[in-house]
Amino acid sequence: MHFLFVADPIEHFKIYKDTTFSMMREAQRRGHAVSVCEPRHMSWQRGRPVTAKVRKITLTGSADAWFRDEAAEELALHSFDAVLMRKDPPFDAEYIYATHLLEQAEREGARVINKPSALRDHPEKLAIMEFSEFTTPTLVTRDPAAVRAFHAEHQDIILKPLDGMGGMGIFRVKADGLNLGSITETLNKDGAETIMVQRFVPEIVQGDKRVLVIGGKPVPYSLARIPQGSEVRGNLAAGGKGVAQPLTEDDRRIAEAIGPVLAERGLLLIGLDVIGGSLTEINVTSPTCFQEITEQTGFDVPSMFIDALEAAVKRA
Repeated sequence: MHFLFVADPIEHFKIYKDTTFSMMREAQRRGHAVSVCEPRHMSWQRGRPVTAKVRKITLTGSADAWFRDEAAEELALHSFDAVLMRKDPPFDAEYIYATHLLEQAEREGARVINKPSALRDHPEKLAIMEFSEFTTPTLVTRDPAAVRAFHAEHQDIILKPLDGMGGMGIFRVKADGLNLGSITETLNKDGAETIMVQRFVPEIVQGDKRVLVIGGKPVPYSLARIPQGSEVRGNLAAGGKGVAQPLTEDDRRIAEAIGPVLAERGLLLIGLDVIGGSLTEINVTSPTCFQEITEQTGFDVPSMFIDALEAAVKRA
């Protein structure tokens, strides 16, 4: 098979931890061909299929010059066995435009994973609303008065932008309400943008767990991202320490309820963020943590993913 990865520039990959790299490595190990492009390389012209300037690459096994690439060529997306959308957030207008191009490629016969319409329909912060029975008390609003009322009720809260990643823009406000007004104004741009507010979950000290679900089935281990020092954020990008551990009963219950529903909608890979027994986010764009879980537990997450990918292509 020949797989096209639509991703950020591969020259910037940190291959010791990058999940997309681990997917490529496992695909090549099985004899599949790998090509890459960035969203900006895709285009469509009336009377022609959606195309992209793609580079076919070969992984070298070296930690430095880790790939060799061939000259870029313009190819139709439907000519690949599967197109994997692995662009990191932000989930901005350009990301949405890319999903429309990918959706047109689907109409032309391309197999796109995760499904473009499902990416648009499940924004990572807001997707939890459908599964509110698993979430901590949560408010989505632009209204500062509503934020103040939520804080008065719950006392200890987390505020975050809807388009953040890696822990960016996350604030905690305790019972004293210190700086609540200025934080709200900063995040909601004086009422111009919607934000999310959640009751603080004290179990964050045990880690913000990433629970991976592949083809509707949970990976048996999560990666608990544990805040360090005085930091409230467990995200690895914010300095959290990643510790792999077996799924708890709550982890498995949440994953087994949500995973099959979203797999049926075309989301082959999702990453659930769970703190304590509460679902806080559903990651669908480019879920990570494959390498950390594999290295710490011996469970081969990339192999599980490529198994599911091969099966999805054969079903198409």
